[in-house]
Amino acid sequence: MTNPASSSASNPTSEQQSIYDVAIIGGGVCGTALLYCLSNYTNVGAIALIEKETDIALINSQKTSNSQTLHFGDIETNYTLEKAAQVNRAASLVKYYLLNNDPEQQAYSKYHKMVLAVGPDQSTKLRERYEAFEEVFPHLRIIDRAAIAQLEPNVLTGRPADEEVTALFTEEGYTIDFHQLSQSFLRRSLLNTSTPTPTPASNLAKGKIIDVFMDTQVTRITQQPGTGHYCITSRGKTIIAKAVAVTAGAHSLLFAKSMGYGQDLALLSVAGSFYLAPATLNGKVYTVQLKKLPFAAIHGDPEVHDPSQTRFGPTAKVLPLLERHNYATVYEYFKTAGLSPAAFLSFFKILSDWVVFKYILLNFIYDLPWIGKRLFIHKVRQIVPSIQLKDLTFAKGYGGVRPQIINLKTRQLEMGEAKILGDRILFNITPSPGASTCLQNAEDDTLRLMSFLGDNYQFDQDRFLTDLTEKIGDTGKLDTGKLNAGKLKDELKDKISV
Repeated sequence: MTNPASSSASNPTSEQQSIYDVAIIGGGVCGTALLYCLSNYTNVGAIALIEKETDIALINSQKTSNSQTLHFGDIETNYTLEKAAQVNRAASLVKYYLLNNDPEQQAYSKYHKMVLAVGPDQSTKLRERYEAFEEVFPHLRIIDRAAIAQLEPNVLTGRPADEEVTALFTEEGYTIDFHQLSQSFLRRSLLNTSTPTPTPASNLAKGKIIDVFMDTQVTRITQQPGTGHYCITSRGKTIIAKAVAVTAGAHSLLFAKSMGYGQDLALLSVAGSFYLAPATLNGKVYTVQLKKLPFAAIHGDPEVHDPSQTRFGPTAKVLPLLERHNYATVYEYFKTAGLSPAAFLSFFKILSDWVVFKYILLNFIYDLPWIGKRLFIHKVRQIVPSIQLKDLTFAKGYGGVRPQIINLKTRQLEMGEAKILGDRILFNITPSPGASTCLQNAEDDTLRLMSFLGDNYQFDQDRFLTDLTEKIGDTGKLDTGKLNAGKLKDELKDKISV
């Protein structure tokens, strides 16, 4: 896709500057999910999607940049029950979307999955976890060594016969190509266009104007006095919108701070890398994670479109970057972190924890030539004991950035996502499992955008949920936990919601 021709958006004459109802900055899986929700389930008339790359979903949503996992919270052992229930509801929206709209499985593959406990201590804790979680996850079951041997023989090959192993197992494992999912969201946003093939210029989808601006890097966002409209500047081009959603990953905090929001937040940018091996697993196999760490434990799973390859990872290397492999973002990273005493003290407090520091140091070494593979193989052998050094290959060019939120007031890592709310503008910072919760974020943000725009704008939330579930017989299961639009008025009084 290329840049669109000039659009008429909300104004009838070409001499006037176009005014969009909503502008979405960032065309990854979260930005395109929001576009899908706005275009299909609201009466918003004019939407702009602005992406700095030449196509959508080329950064963290690219299939080589993330762990290609739809996280439900069932086998992620660093999740509390409350967190797991929230993530399960959110990830189920994505599952239902795929089951309804991707019959050829272009965006996903389905495998079984398990979290493996090794030794009596881990096994006991896993059984206790199962008892607490089985009501939320009825498909989850505890399995013993014999069942593991049938499902994943390489997990037991070479393992001591007297070593206790237990696993939480489910058939509900989804490996996702989030780039393809983003493309699907975009196509379905532009489905009923006025031309046979959707183009990036002023597409009429269900009577809406949807302009997709590719290769358009936003340099500045300002709010106009009087109207309150936002001017979004990019290389001499100006896009005007009544409300804005910034869904640009780590860059969202950079934009927020440039406008005076999010001053008490900083980022710990965690870059994930991977190793590849010939097919050794039939499904996803996780290991148990320390509760203190906000990162998913190292796991192995088949590649989303190539089961002959098994991917192990991700590692978790801290880098001063907002975007992996883009060293031009080093300066931008320090602009988000700030050089204040509060920032230095926060980073020092977090890294002075021996468990966290040791974890970060080891993960930095895992990426180094020669020694990295020789250390990382010990982690892989927790899953596949018989794997040999020659079987592992560092996946060059793989990996993205997971921006972990630091609260400069408490000097602690904030587990999960951050959403910064301003005057008719919101900023989404989405560390893992942000891609898994993209439709939940879209649902939530659509409600907020309706509140920004006023009573004349409506979101058919019930139809949004029904369309996802009705074809597979699960209508009504997602009613609990729906946001109440009326409560958002009070919420929007606060500038920041984390």
